[in-house]
Amino acid sequence: MRTSGSRRIEAFEAAMAEAARYRAAGDARRAFAALERAHVLGQLDFVPHLRVHWQMLRAGWAAGDRREVMGQLMRIALVPVGHLVGRLPVGNTGGANVSAFKPMAIPPDLEPLIADRDR
Repeated sequence: MRTSGSRRIEAFEAAMAEAARYRAAGDARRAFAALERAHVLGQLDFVPHLRVHWQMLRAGWAAGDRREVMGQLMRIALVPVGHLVGRLPVGNTGGANVSAFKPMAIPPDLEPLIADRDR
């Protein structure tokens, strides 16, 4: 599996950078939305998956959102297990507002990137 140079990973990195720009501008809502998009793109690869949950944890901490912090701590612990057993809820946005086990619809603009995951 390729984790660099792919269109999906490039889109993941763009979403992470967008989240950082929004966070720096003080727009927590848009920053978290960009992180959710990054999660959909990055969850298929171990390191990007951990990175996005770490950033979600930081966002929850900065917002004083105890539920998000606890949810992200649980998800960070589950990432290795999910990758080891090959059970990842594709399309899941990764926030504590949704079940960590629930597959979700992939946004139409991301579908081709997910389908091309190994290119």
